[in-house]
Amino acid sequence: MTELAAGERAWARRSLAERAALLDRARELTGRHAQEWVDTAAAIKGIDPSSSLVGEEWMSGPYALAAALRVLADTLRALDAGTSPLADATFGQAGDRVTVQVLPTSLYDELLLSGFRAEVWLRRGVSSAAAKAEAGLAQRDPSHTGGIGAVLGAGNITSIAPLDTVYELIAHNRVVALKLNPVTDALLPVLEKMLAPLIEADVLRVLTGGPAVGAYLVNHPSVAHVHMTGSAATHDAIVWGTGPEGAARKQAGTPLLNTPISSELGGVSPTIVLPGTWSEADLTYQAEHIATQRLHNGGYNCVAAQAVIIAADWPQKARFLEALRTAYDRAPGRPAYYPGSADRTADARTTYPGAERLGPDGNRTLVTGLSAAPDEVLLSREYFAPVLGVVEIPGSGADFARAAVAAANTDFVGTLGVNLIAHPDTIAALGPEFDEIVADLRYGTVAINAWTAVGYLTPTASWGAYPGHTLDDVQSGIGVVHNAWLIDKIERTVVRGPFRPAPRSVLHGEWALSPKPPWFVTNRTAGTTGRRLTDFAVDPRWSRLPAIFASALRG
Repeated sequence: MTELAAGERAWARRSLAERAALLDRARELTGRHAQEWVDTAAAIKGIDPSSSLVGEEWMSGPYALAAALRVLADTLRALDAGTSPLADATFGQAGDRVTVQVLPTSLYDELLLSGFRAEVWLRRGVSSAAAKAEAGLAQRDPSHTGGIGAVLGAGNITSIAPLDTVYELIAHNRVVALKLNPVTDALLPVLEKMLAPLIEADVLRVLTGGPAVGAYLVNHPSVAHVHMTGSAATHDAIVWGTGPEGAARKQAGTPLLNTPISSELGGVSPTIVLPGTWSEADLTYQAEHIATQRLHNGGYNCVAAQAVIIAADWPQKARFLEALRTAYDRAPGRPAYYPGSADRTADARTTYPGAERLGPDGNRTLVTGLSAAPDEVLLSREYFAPVLGVVEIPGSGADFARAAVAAANTDFVGTLGVNLIAHPDTIAALGPEFDEIVADLRYGTVAINAWTAVGYLTPTASWGAYPGHTLDDVQSGIGVVHNAWLIDKIERTVVRGPFRPAPRSVLHGEWALSPKPPWFVTNRTAGTTGRRLTDFAVDPRWSRLPAIFASALRG
């Protein structure tokens, strides 16, 4: 802590240009050591190095960090030049809220992710002028530092800990003591190599250890703020304590932790499927899409879809469920690496004895025929395992959509992310009411014909729960991360994708990266595409694009 305190004083004297240079150097080192990062992550998770599933580790590991470091450095350079990070941003309107387009932000984005777009919605009453003036957060006054921040890293997605660290340092101007989750302790050597510029500047220290080390860190008198990623149960144990005494403190509103805390927690993320008339190709694609939302990283994602909401009266319901069952069953197998997974899966099967056992090793669980209700266990408990439920709600058209949104808002625990799948004809038929449906979803990231994880991978997007949670009802957390333009007063991120991508001609000014996005668990070339995308994020060059396209189109 003494070294970090000295580092904070030195950090306060560093210019914005010097800070940007440190991030540039960290990005360069991320590229240099990316293969070691991916190899280590694959070993932790028991993934065969030759498997296409290694692509997940490229994209949710070094790719995500390199992309964020690049934009954050550009943000610092803009502020150093006296320019708002949003000076060239495209603003829009969503009802009574101002929006900021965060994808695409460049021609590169338009070529690599054609058909995908995202916008940050500002809170009601925030104008575009105010957003421009306030963008930059703590870096608008860089000499005013925020003390030492303790960051408790996640054990699932390997970029979470370094991304949260960099956000603490830049967005809040706090030097950081990062404690890794024990699941990812093996990453310590490579993280220290990539983040060496921050460590050498004494603004970062990386620690390992169990709960005792974490408890010591968050309660250290030198720590001014805590940020954690994990479960609501872990959050409450830190804030209130455990057992009857912890419950009594929570009831009395007297937290054990006196230090301010922000958090990114999980929940039960729903995927709402609006009924329509789909082709066989549509059914197959969307079944694989939902299987990916559940099975990416083995199902150990805070934003993994745990329940699909469908219309009980949909004429294609039976065919959709057949396609979903097939996709969920046939997706590539992998070890259940995350601690407690087998026990949580067993609990789900005890609760739902009629559940189907699927997958190459039979460790996937599919529960069908559920109804939306606050006391439905699958909607109120995050299993953090390959458990997927199907909820049926009567109705069609706008009536079903409204009922599904109400269920997602009231019957599901957590507000981190929600997915909404709808055929373009269905969206057109709903007209302005579709926009109202999107606005009514109280989630930190809403993905339309996309997975909310696209928002996670977009550095200019925000990531976190819907605002308004409190310490005693934390749901999916308090605050946001990522947000590389350092936008203030964010309500949510909305991601939109094509209902079913298809390659189109560059000559006509359009391109879809792949008929099957590289984050799909069924993408055969995800490993190669992920590596090439990472190289591009580290060092964007036109010459890298043909190789990315060639790999992606074989997926």
